[in-house]
Amino acid sequence: MRHVIFGGDGFVGRHLAPKLLKDGEEVVVADIMKSDLAHYGRARFVPCDVTRPEDIAALGLKGDDMVYNLSAKMLSPIQVRAKRHDFFFPVNYHGTENIIQAMDRAGAARLVHFTTDMIYGHTVAYPMTEDHPVAPLGEYGLSKWKTEELAHEWRDRGMAISLFRPRLIIGPGRLGILEKLFKLIDWNLPVPMIGSGRNPYQFISVFDCAEAARLAWKAGVPNEAYNLGSLNPPPVRKLLGDLIRHAGSHSILLPTPGWAVKRTLHLLDHLNMPIMDPEQYLIADEMCVLDVSKGERDLGWVPQYNDADMLIAAYDEYRAKLDKAQANHTAHVAAE
Repeated sequence: MRHVIFGGDGFVGRHLAPKLLKDGEEVVVADIMKSDLAHYGRARFVPCDVTRPEDIAALGLKGDDMVYNLSAKMLSPIQVRAKRHDFFFPVNYHGTENIIQAMDRAGAARLVHFTTDMIYGHTVAYPMTEDHPVAPLGEYGLSKWKTEELAHEWRDRGMAISLFRPRLIIGPGRLGILEKLFKLIDWNLPVPMIGSGRNPYQFISVFDCAEAARLAWKAGVPNEAYNLGSLNPPPVRKLLGDLIRHAGSHSILLPTPGWAVKRTLHLLDHLNMPIMDPEQYLIADEMCVLDVSKGERDLGWVPQYNDADMLIAAYDEYRAKLDKAQANHTAHVAAE
């Protein structure tokens, strides 16, 4: 069977493709960029911009293809308020629409599509099940929710579409907003928390995300939505405290009045000087924890990696890259 992964050179895709190859499957990675990844010796790479229907058509989708849509514009790099709609919607919504329409023309009827937990907005019920009310707080979450509405329309026309709603995906190879945190720790500066830090902050491992996508295919692509998050996420202050100790840093954790920080960040956002996206800071001190039991019941999926290990792995890779860059610079200066 052929598996076509849109956005397959990205963070989740580069872990999903080797899993499918190990299963003995044919894999096509469709993306705008190609990294230096070992599995390209066995997987086929096709340049593809999902905002261009002609690029998708050039793939030559077939009726029995298994399709995955991992292409997305994320919350990093941060965008000013006026540019957010035009930043997120072309890829997240219209790109998804282009993929589904191409699938329909080819008679391909199975899709695994990643959206986000950001569709939920503020916490109304704890923990959040897949039936939690939907109220996106910004253009990113809205663009992803609109793709879920699109998926529901095409399910009614006979497509099988599994939807995944991950928390912040972490692990080796991605920084995003975490880079700011890692810099504070490296510089031994105080690490401010929005609120007291007593609430948990749930992540999800990139490895667990890739396995969820594979298991959805194995399960026949159920027409369901699934939360993706870690098990038993620790309080923010324990998570960050453990990272600071691991880094050997002298940083201290700085609790703050959540309401005051949010108002300040909101003001900066209105002044076109955003430090964080509102979708991130508005829920930072809430009990935002996803119930992931549905994935276990339907797919046999159980997250294997905890938040602390994944955060430390991301930090260690960040440090290794910095150390390597510094060593290269020192060697270059010495050679001159």
